[in-house]
Amino acid sequence: MEEELDRSRAFAKDVKRIVVKVGTAVVTGKSGRLALGRLGALCEQLAELNSDGFEVILVSSGAVGLGRQMLRYRQLVNSSFADLQKPQSELDGKACAGVGQSRLMAYYETMFDQLDVTAAQILVNDSSFRDKDFRKQLNETVKAMLDLRVIPIFNENDAISTRRAPYQDSSGIFWDNDSLAALLALELKADLLILLSDVEGLYTGPPSDPDSKLIHTFIKEKHQDEITFGDKSRLGRGGMTAKVKAAVNAAYAGIPVIITSGYSAENIDKVLRGLRVGTLFHQDARLWAPVTDSNARDMAVAARESSRKLQALSSEDRKQILFSVADALEANEQMIRDENELDVAAAQEAGLEESLVARLVMTPAKIMSLAASVRKLADMEDPIGRVLKKTEVADGLVLEKTSSPLGVLLIVFESRPDALVQIASLAIRSGNGLLLKGGKEARRSNAILHKVITDAIPETVGGKLIGLVTSREEIPDLLKLDDVIDLVIPRGSNKLVSQIKNTTKIPVLGHADGICHVYIDKACNMDMAKRIVSDAKLDYPAACNAMETLLVHKDLEQNAVFNELLFALQSNGVTLYGGPRASAILNIPEARTLKHEYCSKSCTVEVVDDVYGAIEHIHGHGSAHTDCIVTEDPEVAELFLRQVDSAAVFHNASTRFSDGFRFGLGAEVGISTGRIHARGPVGVEGLLTTRWIMRGNGQVVDGDNGIAYTHQDIPIQA
Repeated sequence: MEEELDRSRAFAKDVKRIVVKVGTAVVTGKSGRLALGRLGALCEQLAELNSDGFEVILVSSGAVGLGRQMLRYRQLVNSSFADLQKPQSELDGKACAGVGQSRLMAYYETMFDQLDVTAAQILVNDSSFRDKDFRKQLNETVKAMLDLRVIPIFNENDAISTRRAPYQDSSGIFWDNDSLAALLALELKADLLILLSDVEGLYTGPPSDPDSKLIHTFIKEKHQDEITFGDKSRLGRGGMTAKVKAAVNAAYAGIPVIITSGYSAENIDKVLRGLRVGTLFHQDARLWAPVTDSNARDMAVAARESSRKLQALSSEDRKQILFSVADALEANEQMIRDENELDVAAAQEAGLEESLVARLVMTPAKIMSLAASVRKLADMEDPIGRVLKKTEVADGLVLEKTSSPLGVLLIVFESRPDALVQIASLAIRSGNGLLLKGGKEARRSNAILHKVITDAIPETVGGKLIGLVTSREEIPDLLKLDDVIDLVIPRGSNKLVSQIKNTTKIPVLGHADGICHVYIDKACNMDMAKRIVSDAKLDYPAACNAMETLLVHKDLEQNAVFNELLFALQSNGVTLYGGPRASAILNIPEARTLKHEYCSKSCTVEVVDDVYGAIEHIHGHGSAHTDCIVTEDPEVAELFLRQVDSAAVFHNASTRFSDGFRFGLGAEVGISTGRIHARGPVGVEGLLTTRWIMRGNGQVVDGDNGIAYTHQDIPIQA
C-alpha cells in the first residue's frame, strides 16, 4: 500500500542537491554481472530528477566486482585443463578496479545517452581531500557540471589507491564509497544523501531474522546499542555497518540521510515526496523522541493472546461482555458525541462532501441503535464450538467438525465511527482478536469508542483484544505479519483494497468496487420500480450497495415508466450519464466507462434488449456485489436470479438490503465479492473457520490393520 507522508521528513520539500550512492549489491547481480534492469531503472529515476531541476550527484560502487568477474572469465578462457586443476590465486583488487571501472562507466554513459542526459566520471583518492586546492577545484568543477545539467559519477580510484588493500583498509578520510558519499555530501553542501542498499533500511537485527523490525527513524541515543548487524555486503567492502557509520557522520553534520532499497524503482521519488520509506538519519531526530518504532507485531501477538483467553470463557461470559459493551455505549453517550462533534466540525471545515460528513455523525439515535444491535448480537446462538458434522470413524472413534475463530483480524475501514462498534462486537462474539484502522476523519470518534469498548472488556481477557492503529504508517508493517494476522478485511475505496491485496501475503476478504445494477424488466410494476430505483440510489448514495447503473428493457424506451424513473432520480438531484444507447436516446452525457462506482448522486443509465442483455451487461461491467431485477414475470425473475453471478442477487427488492444487519447477521465487518471462505455481507459466520475434534478409547492406525472403518454420520443433537 502507498506510504503515508511522514511529518519528520518535511525537509524533503526543500531539497535541491542530492547525493545518491548505489552499492555493489544493487549494481550487480549474484553472478557479479551488471544487474541491467535494476541499474537501468535507477538511471531513469536520476534522469527524471535531472530534468525536474534537481542537482544529482551519483556515487557508484561495483567496479571491483565487475572487474573481478571479467578477469575470472578471461582467466578461465585462457587456461588449459591442467591449469584449472591447480589452486586459483586471488585476483589483485587494484587490477579488478581498473578493468571494472571502465566497464561500469561505459554502461552509465550508454544508458544516460539513451535518456538524453550527459554523465561525467570523477575518480578520487583519499589523499586528495587533504589538499585544500583540490577541494576548491572539486567544488568549482562539480558546480559547473551541475549548471550544465551534467550528472557527475564519483568512485574511489581504487586502481591507484595507496591504501594497502582498497577493499579492506578502513583508514583515512574516507574508507569506502559510503563514507565517500557522506564526505561529498558535506563537501558539496548537498541537501540530502540517499544510500541505496539491497534491503529496505536499517533493522534492529539481521533482515533475515523474522523478529527484526525496520527502524523508520534512527535515534543515536536509542538505537546505537540496540541493533546488531548481519554479514557485510555480498560483493562490496561496505555493508550496513559502513552505511550506518557514514549516515550518522553526515546526519550529525547537518545532512539528512536516508538508507533504503535500491531494488524498488520508485524509492528515490518516494523519499523526495516525504513518504516514509527506509531509515531516516537526522540531526534533530532526538528532538522527536520519544520515538517508538512500529509495535505492529507486539500489538498483533497481544490480540491473539487475548483472543485465546476470550475463547476459554464460557458462552455466557462472552455474551455478558457484549451486554457490558452495549451498556457502556449508552452510559458514555455524551462523551462520545462531544468527541464526534469535533470530527464533524473538522470535516466540514475541510470541505468534505455532504454524504461523507453525514456518515461521520453519531446522533443519540445512532448510539442507541448501535447498543441495540450489540445486544441483538449477544442474544444470537453462540457461534464458537458448534458441531457442524459428526461422524463415527470406527467403533468407539468419533470425529466432530466444529466452528472455531479465525484468530486475529486486521480491519481497515472508512470514516464511519459506527463501523468500529459493529466490527468490534462481531470480533468479540466470534472470539477473534482484532486490529482496527479507521479513517483519519473519524480519529477522535474512533479513539473514544475504542476506549469505551475496551474498558468494558474484563481483565481476564484484556483490552488488548482490540487494538487501535492510529496511523497509516503502521499498516505496511502489519501487512507483513502473515504469521500472526489471519485475515485482512479492507473497507473503502477501490484503490485502498487493491493496494492492500498487492502488498500482503495475508488472505484478504473484501471487494474493490460496489457497482450495483437494477434492471427494470418490461413486465415490471411501475410504482414498485420507482420505489426500488429511488431507494437504491438515494437512501445512501455513498454506500457500496447503492445502485450505480440502471438498466431498462428496450420496450420501455417510449413508455411512461422510463420517463418517470428518470424524473424520480433527476428531481432528487441525481446526475445521469448514459451508456452508448441511452445517451443517444435521452440526449444525456455519455459515461466515461460503464464500470464505475460513483458513491454520490450520480448514476449510469443504459438500455438493453432483454434479461439476457441485462445479465451480459452485469457480467461485463459489474463487480459481483449486488444486482436486482424488477419484474412481475416469475420465469424471467428466476432466470436472472440463477444466472447473475454476484454475491447477492435480488428480485423486487432494493440493493440497499445487502447489509449484514438487514440480513439478520447482527452486524457486518464488510462485504466480500470473492468466492473463497465468505461471500456477500460478512457477519459472525464469515469470521469463523473449522476444527476437527476426535474422541477415541485407545485406537491406533498400525497400517490400518485391525481397525474396521464405519464412516457413519451421527445425527447432531440440537
